[in-house]
Amino acid sequence: MIQKFVTYIFFFLVFTQKIAAKVYLISSEKELKAIESILVPGDEVEIKNGNYNNWAIAISAKGSLAKPIIIRAEKSGLVTFSGSITKPVFKISGDYIFIKGINFKNAVLSKTGVLIELNTSNNCRISGCNFSANQVQSQFTPLVIVSGNGSNNVIDGCSFVANVDNQDVQVKITKESYPKFTLIENNIFSDKVKVSWPNGNGGECIQVGQDPVLLGNQRPESTVHKNRFIHCNGENEVISNKSSGNKYLNNYFEDNDGELVMRGGHNCVIADNTFKGGTGGIRINGTGHMVINNKIDGIQTAIRLMYGMAKGKEEIGFYIAASNCTIKNNTLSNATTGILIGDSKDADWTGKFDIKRYPSPVMQSVAPFDNIIGENRFKNVKAEVVKR
Repeated sequence: MIQKFVTYIFFFLVFTQKIAAKVYLISSEKELKAIESILVPGDEVEIKNGNYNNWAIAISAKGSLAKPIIIRAEKSGLVTFSGSITKPVFKISGDYIFIKGINFKNAVLSKTGVLIELNTSNNCRISGCNFSANQVQSQFTPLVIVSGNGSNNVIDGCSFVANVDNQDVQVKITKESYPKFTLIENNIFSDKVKVSWPNGNGGECIQVGQDPVLLGNQRPESTVHKNRFIHCNGENEVISNKSSGNKYLNNYFEDNDGELVMRGGHNCVIADNTFKGGTGGIRINGTGHMVINNKIDGIQTAIRLMYGMAKGKEEIGFYIAASNCTIKNNTLSNATTGILIGDSKDADWTGKFDIKRYPSPVMQSVAPFDNIIGENRFKNVKAEVVKR
């Protein structure tokens, strides 16, 4: 019996040695590609301190909850990727892979260039990375994409500062696929100048969904939580929601030229956010949104409920009228108008969108309806609630 036990322990130790986690110190794309296929749970890849360019790495390894695979700077903040980007620098399609402490600075992205893409990944994380002074050459190009049919991916503790003409973070939604339960948390977005594109679009800090007209009913159920947005002037939508079932919680907005916008989609929660100064607060299209416990100070019109071309979740409209939304327990101060019910009344969109692709009326003639508005607090607001 003792002999069998000793034999068992021997083989157990041999086996665990074979699968023991390792730390790899690398300094080139070639070295990382050489080990990608042998990475196991608990392995760490340290990128040697320095400046890098012309990397395009695809990683499909699988870590575990207890032992994620970590790809990180040798020392946080001392690894920087820059230069011309034509492919994803890091394309992650595995499970429990963490990217930590890497800088992306002064990169120039082509239409196909991305800094990090989490594609059909599960439980992967981008943490403590810095994205600064990067620029894109094609409209609607993001720095970071979460795409495919993965779930439970996280972007946290990152900074997005002074990037130009780009979207910072995009949750990509198509007819065939979209990620579930993405968490974007504790990041800072700042000092974003107005985009140079002729129509002024494509400069969102966060975009959840891309086609609110045909795909607004898709439910990625993303959460955007405890982020800070300061001097984000890229376009009119600091955050652009174009899908359903998402949550925007406890975020802080200061002196932005733009709003938190429900451009499309339904049944989202916008709660406990703080807005100080800037040009806009919260803008609502769609049905069933909850707008509660927000604090908005020093903005001309704090909350806007918009006219649409259609109503409900089944009709096709380039904009859907705000309906069945709850606007309660918000604190609105130092504003000209607290809550505006019915902005963009009878706006004419003739020639401004493709009516073959989007078979929608061109007039914003459907008024907001069946919204519950009450128990909001107003301080130094000239007109508390205005209906058009």
